Amino acid sequence: MWKLLRGRSREAESFKEQGNAYYAKKDYNEAYNYYTKAIDKCPKNASYYGNRAATLMMLGRFREALGDAQQSVRLDDSFVRGHLREGKCHLSLGNAMAACRSFQRALELDHKNAQAQQEFKNANAVIEYEKIAETDFEKRDFRKVVFCMDRALEFAPACHRFKILKAECLAMLGRYPEAQSVASDILRMDSTNADALYVRGLCLYYEDCIEKAVQFFVQALRMAPDHEKACVACRNAKALKAKKEDGNKAFKEGNYKLAYELYTEALRIDPNNIKTNAKLYCNRGTVNSKLRKLDDAIEDCTNAVKLDDTYIKAYLRRAQCYMDTEQYEEAVRDYEKVYQTEKTKEHKQLLKNAQMELKKSKRKDYYKILGVDKNASEDEIKKAYRKRALMHHPDRHSGASAEVQKEEEKKFKEVGEAFTILSDPKKKTRYDSGQDLDEEGMNMGDFDANNIFKAFFGGPGGFSFEASGPGNFFFQFG
Repeated sequence: MWKLLRGRSREAESFKEQGNAYYAKKDYNEAYNYYTKAIDKCPKNASYYGNRAATLMMLGRFREALGDAQQSVRLDDSFVRGHLREGKCHLSLGNAMAACRSFQRALELDHKNAQAQQEFKNANAVIEYEKIAETDFEKRDFRKVVFCMDRALEFAPACHRFKILKAECLAMLGRYPEAQSVASDILRMDSTNADALYVRGLCLYYEDCIEKAVQFFVQALRMAPDHEKACVACRNAKALKAKKEDGNKAFKEGNYKLAYELYTEALRIDPNNIKTNAKLYCNRGTVNSKLRKLDDAIEDCTNAVKLDDTYIKAYLRRAQCYMDTEQYEEAVRDYEKVYQTEKTKEHKQLLKNAQMELKKSKRKDYYKILGVDKNASEDEIKKAYRKRALMHHPDRHSGASAEVQKEEEKKFKEVGEAFTILSDPKKKTRYDSGQDLDEEGMNMGDFDANNIFKAFFGGPGGFSFEASGPGNFFFQFG
């Protein structure tokens, strides 16, 4: 019996030596096989478990490695490398408190062990990062949480919990591809991981793919029925989808008041869903424009682009509202933003139209000066000129103060300008289209308003005002 045991021991040592050789060559799979053979021959040897634990760690199989490391110290509590490997596995898996206990035990056995001292510091650093991240998550400082998790993962590369927290924060920051990548990596290793399913759904939810998001939330709840975050997100997603669809239906049916109420209710559901809320604000802005509440429509579209500065539809809607309220500079700015992003013929034309209206708005408004509509007839323009010219003629204000006389003379001249342009079909067409009148060779500062007045009223002796009493005037033609 003794010879048999001795033979098995020699055979086990041979397997161990071969395992060591493969380990040295970094052929960890073969090393694992030979260490396993050694354990099969001699299952009570702590070092064999320790060696296989080291190999599993190199293969990234930390949970299996932890089992071997724990077995090694159960067999030999004085096995320092066994305690170090146990601590390292705990730390890699994110259990920093358990890691500290293992490293402390290693230091009790060998208080000068440099590796144990350093690893103990690393474990405490991870504990500190966890505490900071927990506080910052409550404060919604997601960038800082990501920073802390990145630092912690340097020591705990196999910790799914840290990865999930990082991914969730990336999703909250709108960094969806990064968040999805982290969650997908975990799901490849564990397709039933409820936290990873939740984060995957969260990314879709925040990208306004609500129907697909619900599927992931439901799947997460199947894996973990008490998953609170998945439950809340699923409820919000379903409510958002329903309210938005109801609002769209009311809008299509022309029930704008109801559509406004439904979009408003939808906006209250989840302030964190930036993309969906941007669309809801834009939709409500469209409703307000239909209700001719243009200032409210502009405000809604502004809120939409604050949430999503790439949202072309919101810029277009706001630009149209700016055009309708004659805020042409703002309209040009929005159309420029749109055209820079999407250089289509349609967007180019919209920008050109806005620029033309802006140019026209900076000239004198001859229609306003005469007090007529832009579609006024020739006869209406003449009547308006007659009324305004007589109202502002300098002779009528000869008894007024110098300041009033100067102002009335200015208005009289502008009335003459307006009539000169609007009574000439060719000039009127150029004016209406926004073209420069100076190209016609007409300098508006050179003409004489009195000559226009005389030409309009006619008569060889000219025209004058005479008083028939205080504040009363009548016309006298020569």
